[in-house]
Amino acid sequence: QVQLVESGGGLVQPGGSLRLSCAASEFSLDTYAIGWFRQAPGKDHEGISYISGTGFTYEAESVEGRFTISRDNAKNTVYLQMNSLKPEDTAIYYCAASRFESTYYPPLWNTFHYFGQGTQVTVTS
Repeated sequence: QVQLVESGGGLVQPGGSLRLSCAASEFSLDTYAIGWFRQAPGKDHEGISYISGTGFTYEAESVEGRFTISRDNAKNTVYLQMNSLKPEDTAIYYCAASRFESTYYPPLWNTFHYFGQGTQVTVTS
């Protein structure tokens, strides 16, 4: 069974950094496209970052220049490095996997097949 587990969330001050991890069990992440999404209270899932199976990366305008997605195939893990965090970045962050490359940028939640349980990121002074 495909399982994704996020970690690395927490409480951080504005301007701070966090690195989220998305680890997989029972399958190799390098054969999947991976998206990072976030959901703030009362809002829909927002696609913010994406890495294809071939290494193509995308960051949404809302996080471009501050967030970076990467993968370490040896560790079967995808990362989201988040710098210069703002209060509006506060949300639950999810990673998701798809067997197919995304044709939507930003990626769409309902086009992915497997999802993690989410990790809370809170940016506040």
